[in-house]
Amino acid sequence: MPTPDFVLELRRAVGHAPLWLMGTTAVILREGRILLGRRSDNGALTPITGIIDPREEPADAAAREALEEAGIVIRVDRLAWIHVIPRITYDNGDQTDYLDFTFRCTWVSGEPIPVDGEMTDLAWVELDALDDLEIEADMRSRIRRALADGPSAFEGGDR
Repeated sequence: MPTPDFVLELRRAVGHAPLWLMGTTAVILREGRILLGRRSDNGALTPITGIIDPREEPADAAAREALEEAGIVIRVDRLAWIHVIPRITYDNGDQTDYLDFTFRCTWVSGEPIPVDGEMTDLAWVELDALDDLEIEADMRSRIRRALADGPSAFEGGDR
């Protein structure tokens, strides 16, 4: 999916200056495996990620991104981590700081295929094979935190 319209409008106003945006990472599990994809922009191996739309709940954004990028339906099980990603400077000079919401998710249905062009390839990877893969340190931290045991993202909430 191309850059969201609301980001393009902000860019018209601020140029390449740093933008503060929110993103989501969906660490999706299925029978002892994790879904990883190869990003089309930089070739990095990652879980499903994306920008949260204005007024969108972060967990809803994770589920939306899984459907848009991989064509699968997921259940968002719990919030694993909230953190600031180091500033990203894109090839065109745009700078962005992201507050990322990382979720542990479970696959519900569909077979993953690159849908919107953000990924060139998607595959289920055995959890014990993660150490052998080239995954950036920040992304590896997101995965590690999502795999750790923890309470549900919605325990005690009204959701």
